[in-house]
Order: sequence, then structure tokens, then C-alpha cells
Amino acid sequence: MGKVKYVVVIGAGVYGAAVTASLTRRGARVTVVDAGAPAGGTSGATFSWTNSSGKRPRSYHDLNVAGMAAHRRLAAEVPGCDWYHEGGNLEWAADDAGRDALRKKVPTLLEHGYEARWLTRAEVLDLEPDIDPAQLPPDEIAYFPREGWIEPARLIGHLLSRAIRSGAAELVHDDPVTALELTAGTVRAVQLASGRSLPADAVVNCAGPQAATVAKLAGLALPMRNTSGVLVYTSPVAVSVSRVIHAPQMRLRPDGGGRLLLHPHDDSAAQSVVDKALDAARALYPGLRAAGVESVRVGERPIPGDGLPVLGRVAELPNFHFAVSHSGATLCLHAGDLVAAEVLGEDQTDALAPFRFERL
Repeated sequence: MGKVKYVVVIGAGVYGAAVTASLTRRGARVTVVDAGAPAGGTSGATFSWTNSSGKRPRSYHDLNVAGMAAHRRLAAEVPGCDWYHEGGNLEWAADDAGRDALRKKVPTLLEHGYEARWLTRAEVLDLEPDIDPAQLPPDEIAYFPREGWIEPARLIGHLLSRAIRSGAAELVHDDPVTALELTAGTVRAVQLASGRSLPADAVVNCAGPQAATVAKLAGLALPMRNTSGVLVYTSPVAVSVSRVIHAPQMRLRPDGGGRLLLHPHDDSAAQSVVDKALDAARALYPGLRAAGVESVRVGERPIPGDGLPVLGRVAELPNFHFAVSHSGATLCLHAGDLVAAEVLGEDQTDALAPFRFERL
């Protein structure tokens, strides 16, 4: 395959935006296409927690740690960055099994050089003064200070606008991919529902939950086991919540404008689940008693068959590349940059070897 100049990126979520930004920064011309709007799929309905807490094997843990560092670097480079929030994460358990799991997780992370420490109830209340003390155990509360969350739509907007302003990228939205034109083991063009044909030196599949559908157009079988996740957005409230909270009953974090984002353990969008999540949040933060539910979203999580990312080129179709995973909020900048580098001919064998399509 000759020098890559024109790349089609399929999907305008966090991965598609990150890959596009990296490709254009490296000198490629990119058309990024989406069946809907940028951030309109999974990236617009995700808890977007940045972490490498309990992720295995070690190669996957290290990839996520590198992803966290990439977010930190970008946020430091961009004046007025408004999408990255490194507030830390608090986690505790309410039963013996949960406490045992946490007692195993924290030392393992410390052995890996990951920042973690145990806090007492009093120390947690210094960080989160609006929590009801009765909801906290006296000790054994795990704190991971370098974790946080992102606001995906803002990140995607920054990455795509920078690439488009440079003149090296074009965004095509609301135009699904319907076919890939293949000749002699190479993707030559991407066909869209509008009838438009996009010539390509390379294609990157960043289609998230629809990645298997796009792969099938290339004659590839990508096993996926996608799941749904329910997110409950509260009305604005005057309650101090500064970080990600993993309480036994539910997970929550700030979401801007005084709203909180609640993530129930139950993935059903039934009204009873929403009500239970709000009740649990009110019990944890009594100041939420006046809060209502502003919206409920259900996101489809893209999860490859073995749970690990699928990244990089395909051996039998070497100008077709994947950037698909769970934990996309954490991984997108770093993994997207690795994939973009490989698209343009840089050797990323060591970094991407554990995550190749061929292992599945």
C-alpha cells in the first residue's frame, strides 16, 4: 500500500473525533462520517468515568493509565478546557463480599503504581461535606485521586472543530455507511446512503455499537456483546458534589449546571429503577430531596467479545483499521493516537499487539 493521504473515519464519537484529530495533526486528509450527529450515539449517553480501576490484564490496565495521562496533557495544553474534570473517585462497600473485593483491588493497584489510598469517614466528609455521614462506613473507603470524568460532547466538539478549522477534515453527518468497495484485499471507497462515494487510502472503524455492522461490510466478523446503560440526570440542585462517587446502591457524579448524573446498577430504564436511583441519591446527599429527574438516557455500550479493545489494522485487509472498545471515554485520546499513527505507517506493534482483531 502506498503513502496514505485520504482517510475515512466511520463514527463521530469520542474515538472518531480523537482519531480524526490525530490523523490531521499528522498531515492526513480526513472525512469523518456518522449515521447521526457527532456525540449523538454512545458518546452522548455515557457515565464517561476516566479510570483504570480494576482493569485486567495488565496490558489493558496500562493502556487505560496512558489514556488518563493523555487527557491530562490535552487539558493542560488547551486554555479554558471545559470538558476534563479530575476530581477523584470514592468507593466503598456495604457487605463482606464487596469489602473483600475492595481490599484486594487497592493493594493490586498500588503494586502497579496507581494512586490509591484508604480514607476514614471523617476524611471523606472533608472532601464531600454534603454526604450523610450515616451512609458511610467508619473506614475502608477507597480514594483514587487521579480519576475523574469527561464531558464527551465538549471534547468531541473541540477535537473536530480543530481538525475542520485546519482545512484537513470534513464532517459528514446524518449519512449512514451502506457499503465498502473492496478490490484485491484493499478498501477503495466508502459508500453512503446519500449516494456519495468517498475514495479512501485507509478506513478506520470507530462505529462503537455498530462496529460489527461496519466490519461485516468489509467481510469481517467482529464479535460484540454490547450492553445497555441507564443514566438519570437530575434537575439543578445546590448540593456540593465534586467527584465520582461509587456508593453501594449506585454511582453518581456532577454533570454541570448544578445537575447530577446518576448511574444505577440496574440497566433497565423502568420507572421503578429511575425512582430507586433518585431515592438512593437523596439518601446519600440529603440536599437532593428537592431534586427531580430532568431526563433519562439509555446508552449502548460497545463491548468486543472478550471485553478488551479492538485496535489497529486488520492483517487480511491492511488498510482497514479498528478503534472500538468499552472505556472509550478513558482510552480515546491515547488509543486513537496509536491507531492514527499506525494508519500513517508508524510501527505500533508493541503497543497494539494485545488488542488486534485477529485474537478474536
